[in-house]
Amino acid sequence: MTWFESIVVYFLVWWLALFVVLPFGARPSAAPEEGHEPGAPDKPRLWTKVLATSLLAAVIWGAVYLVVDSGLISFRSMVEHATY
Repeated sequence: MTWFESIVVYFLVWWLALFVVLPFGARPSAAPEEGHEPGAPDKPRLWTKVLATSLLAAVIWGAVYLVVDSGLISFRSMVEHATY
């Protein structure tokens, strides 16, 4: 996997992991103010979620890298054997 492919895979995995991590710890406000969404959390703790997302994405990216680098999955051979 080239460095560019690695960055693209990490970026895609990071965004998917963000949507997995966002709901954790989200508690709605007990008494929402006028004009506020009732389901919006008081303290979203976004930086904590960004850190958790980055760590989760790094673990998943590492697994993907090992699988691709070991040759268990070869996207190039899949394309070569594809019939259109």
